[in-house]
Amino acid sequence: MKYTIGIDEVGRGPIAGPVTVCACMISSDIAKKYKGIKDSKKLSELQREKIFSEIQGKVEYKVTSISAKEIDEKGISFCIKKALAKSISVFPTDTLVLLDGGLKAPLEYKDQKTIIKGDEKEVCIALASIIAKVTRDRYMCKMAKKCPEYGFEGHKGYGTRKHYEAIEKHGLSPLHRRTF
Repeated sequence: MKYTIGIDEVGRGPIAGPVTVCACMISSDIAKKYKGIKDSKKLSELQREKIFSEIQGKVEYKVTSISAKEIDEKGISFCIKKALAKSISVFPTDTLVLLDGGLKAPLEYKDQKTIIKGDEKEVCIALASIIAKVTRDRYMCKMAKKCPEYGFEGHKGYGTRKHYEAIEKHGLSPLHRRTF
């Protein structure tokens, strides 16, 4: 069986919450089964949750999230690179690695390819996108219970009008990025 690692990140654009990277190693059988799935942002929450549930135990993955505090201290690019390196570190270096957008794997992963809109073109990247999105969204819903005044369960930390209104009324929470 041939394996491929897909890598994607979510949470680059929000004003609150972590940035999250997933490295997902899939077999050719899984790639065939899920052929046609696309970027997590083009699926409904229910569709993402269903796929996430279906692939448990069928794919290997590692998700790494970096906090808003560290994003503020070190910058978003540094944090994405750090999360990517940590996520991929559990996989063999001789496996083909496909990355979304402008992402790059550590140099020891010699067989790597960055693909613009890779989450729309490669199943392994699309699955990594779904896993990262579901993981981050679940975290933001959990944080919504601790900070209900911000409505994180609805916008997941993105800068919606309601979110900005909540910040005006309540100030910034520890989950908010101050450098954005």
